[in-house]
Amino acid sequence: MAFFCVFAESANLPRNMIENSMFEEEPDVVDLAKDTTAFPTFPALDPDEITYEPRSSRLLVRGLGENDMDEDEEDCESSARLLGMSFMNRSSSHRPSSSPYTRQSPSRSCSRPTARTMVACVLFLVIVASMTMVLYFLPGCTFTKDGCPKRNKTTPLELVYPLATNGELFPWTQLRLPQSVHPLSYELTLTPDLDNMTFAGIAVINMSVLHNTNRIVLHGLNLNISNATFKIGDGPASNVTVLQYKANQQIAVKFTEYLKVGQYCVLTLTYSANLSSTYDGFYSSSYTDKSGTKHILAATQFEPLSARKAFPCFDEPAFKATFLIKINRKQNYTTLSNMPQDEFERTSVNMSTYLVAFVVANFSPISKNVSGTLVSVYSVPEKKEHTEYALEAASKLLEFYNTFFDIDYPLKKLDLVAIPDFLAGAMENWGLITFRETTLLVGKDSSPLEKQVVASVVAHELAHQWFGNLVTMRWWNDLWLNEGFATYMQYLSLQEVFPELQAENLFLSVRFRVMDKDALISSHPVSTAVVTPEQVEEMFDSVSYEKGASILLMLNAYLPGEQQFRKGIIQYLKQFSGSNTETNNLWDSLTQVSTPHQNVSEMMSSWTSLKGFPLVSVSRKGDEVTLTQEHFLLTPANASHTSSLWEIPVTYVNDSCSVGPECRQNFLLKAKSGKLKTPVPESVKWLKLNYQNTGYYIVDYGDDGWTALINALSTNVSILTFEDRASLIHNMFALSRQGRVSFRRVLSLLNYTYKETETAPVTEALLQLNNIYRLLEKRQEFDLMSCMKTYILDHFGALMDNQTWGEEENLSKQELRSALLSMACSLEKENCTQSANDMFKQYVSNQTRRIPGDLQQVVFSVAAQSRTDWLILYDMYKQSTVDAEKRNMLLGLASTQDTQLLAKILNEGLKGDVIQTQELPLIINTVSRGFAGYLFAWDFVQVNWDRLIEKFLVGSFAIQSIIKSVTSPFSTQAHLDQVKAFFSSLQERGSQMRSVQEALETIRLNQLWMERNLSTLRELLTKIQSQPQKEEPGVSH
Repeated sequence: MAFFCVFAESANLPRNMIENSMFEEEPDVVDLAKDTTAFPTFPALDPDEITYEPRSSRLLVRGLGENDMDEDEEDCESSARLLGMSFMNRSSSHRPSSSPYTRQSPSRSCSRPTARTMVACVLFLVIVASMTMVLYFLPGCTFTKDGCPKRNKTTPLELVYPLATNGELFPWTQLRLPQSVHPLSYELTLTPDLDNMTFAGIAVINMSVLHNTNRIVLHGLNLNISNATFKIGDGPASNVTVLQYKANQQIAVKFTEYLKVGQYCVLTLTYSANLSSTYDGFYSSSYTDKSGTKHILAATQFEPLSARKAFPCFDEPAFKATFLIKINRKQNYTTLSNMPQDEFERTSVNMSTYLVAFVVANFSPISKNVSGTLVSVYSVPEKKEHTEYALEAASKLLEFYNTFFDIDYPLKKLDLVAIPDFLAGAMENWGLITFRETTLLVGKDSSPLEKQVVASVVAHELAHQWFGNLVTMRWWNDLWLNEGFATYMQYLSLQEVFPELQAENLFLSVRFRVMDKDALISSHPVSTAVVTPEQVEEMFDSVSYEKGASILLMLNAYLPGEQQFRKGIIQYLKQFSGSNTETNNLWDSLTQVSTPHQNVSEMMSSWTSLKGFPLVSVSRKGDEVTLTQEHFLLTPANASHTSSLWEIPVTYVNDSCSVGPECRQNFLLKAKSGKLKTPVPESVKWLKLNYQNTGYYIVDYGDDGWTALINALSTNVSILTFEDRASLIHNMFALSRQGRVSFRRVLSLLNYTYKETETAPVTEALLQLNNIYRLLEKRQEFDLMSCMKTYILDHFGALMDNQTWGEEENLSKQELRSALLSMACSLEKENCTQSANDMFKQYVSNQTRRIPGDLQQVVFSVAAQSRTDWLILYDMYKQSTVDAEKRNMLLGLASTQDTQLLAKILNEGLKGDVIQTQELPLIINTVSRGFAGYLFAWDFVQVNWDRLIEKFLVGSFAIQSIIKSVTSPFSTQAHLDQVKAFFSSLQERGSQMRSVQEALETIRLNQLWMERNLSTLRELLTKIQSQPQKEEPGVSH
């Protein structure tokens, strides 16, 4: 907010911005409680007046008790007092130049004064001047009978309002809108001019008055409002002045008379604006067809805070309304919006502004009627043949959700639109879901892995039509109610509707990755306070999505009976249909339907209000098993963090029964520690907690427990489910990163992987080992890298050699093959690189010979290491129209170790001509992984930071991704100091982002791990390398 506490030049600042209690008698200081010409006397405060901004808003107030001033307020007060000097100078300058007393010429007969007289005169003048200054600075009330009033805590707060762009006082100080007026409906008429990249609009907003008020405050950003009228009920419309306060992205209308509770009113605004050149608001886009013709289009992306860039509105989730949208267009364009037809019907549902959408383009559809809803998939005309799978997936998933939620999709149509230039993966606009082309379009011959991507995103966005659209979080602090639910339903629905896509492996992997992030002290609770636009943007991260989904999985697995969770969410959706909710509303709904009665609110509140997750430690004594919980943090923390307690629904199996669901036993750990209710005989050799990794916690079994599990796996891999084997690997690496277990223990567990053939454990082990390998590479520990390479190939080489290079129909086997061959070729395993090069040459000579989808990234990455083949691949990229293949080509191009070519692809991504700028975060991520590219990418980000935050908003997921990509390879103090210095220099351009704190913490942890394990790693790997190679196991299933 534009409130300043240090004043450099008083002449340049409006006086109403200065809060100076020593000069209240000055006529040009606006005291809002007294000056009725500025504002009429307010009646009793309505709810809008009671809530105040947090300190970060730098809100200035009068009337605080003498001991109640915080640092910001003390600064303001001190500065205002210092400013008194300027008033004194101003006062002197206004004094008349002539004195009423005429100076007489000295008499020639007067004698010269003595030195004593001169000293006395000077002392007298100093005393007089000092007293004058003291009297000048004391307020006039000092000399009254009653004296000056004392400040006390009961004096009401008086706000100092900021200035609007026209110099008037803007009547609102907070980032959140007042609640006194609520929109009922919008009528929007838009006329885009795609030749000049502008649009004109008329917004007619019908509102109801909920509290007496003399202002209407709403959002508007970069809108040139040319005319505004206002009317109450059926009365006449009159012109009104619209004030704009850009710092808070708000506009307002003030009234001399109060609007009364229960009145209905209409505000009509005529405006114009430029189409956005970024990826939010109403933005322009383009694509070039096969013939080389460039086509211009316009699309929208309003979530979270960009509807205000397209039309004036109450741009917060709780201000739901209906929308009637009219779009004027040229004949060669079609228009799409939330409802059917060009002059769209009024929406049949109340919805939040961020769900409004419209597209102006020349797209082609295919359609199908599903249970009374017309489902259509739109694309550019030449990619129409790639839309069939998305239509099939959307149709089946819509029917599933209609049944599962026991509530039919409420609109007449459901459009899925592939936008050529679109930053997000997809956006759930009600009735008009927008997608990247790569997340909606797949060819007829696409692999199951490519289809899984499309089906996953479609499932996520369709789930939002209920979770997010029908029932919406009240404010962005509870974003997880939208995104966590949609993520969970995405995996649940795929397992039911498309079991062949084997979504369980993908879901397991994302749960591991979010725990890696959530173990940082710089993480945040699922539900956390947000105020500023940057804070809202930062909520779109893996904690809101994957952690939200993970705790819902844990709850569903814990509740008795298969349908209890479903009954609870049906209750929630029906009770709050069309409304806004908070987290507790969900827990209450699940509590209401639980049988036997479960206090879900009590159990789950800690999982959303506390950041991070627990570590459960297991100890055995006789037949007693004691479980102890603590906050798992990679960075040592103070007592306030370590005292966190969760109610943990612990599940466990043992060596007598460990694979089937019937083996699972349950225990609710509510306290710091607790004993299992069922005794565990000493004959039971081991326990495995967190059956199938459905719980959001990790486990430390102690030395004896780990030894027993490692021995069991060495004897029989199948003694545990593949999920449990993968979770043991993930937990062990996490405990090692924390320093709780030695890396020697990690390698001891991995000894069993000679016999491992399942996708999830293998991919988790390879990912963890590759992370260490890349850190060693960046530190130029080349001898250790060689040892690590030998270790990886020793353990997984046989499995790598068993992989084929032809078509593979089983998705899990595709995932396994892709991970193994990617690792083999990156380690320059000769038979791998040779096969990849041969396949690329065959593809270049005959492009009808398709490379299997799961092998494309491997093949293109190997080819790109040759400068000649890189240039061939670059030309192929420019010509390709198959989006999944095009993305794999881009990953290959970005993996080159030629710095000239790296510079070329990074700059092309920034320009956005050949390579769309939406792909720049992906390019930076890939470049950062390579030895030649990681410092190059870091320099690129520093040099181009201002251009990056012009294209991607500060705090956005794209910026979060870029920061993580370029900083995670670092593990030295020098790099830590560089990163800290750079982001500190940014100030309001990104220095306060949570992702910056995560980056700094990650570098420190990398540094600490290296210091703690480097010598041990050298000793262990050298010893292992000198041992004779083990006999290669079979790899058949």
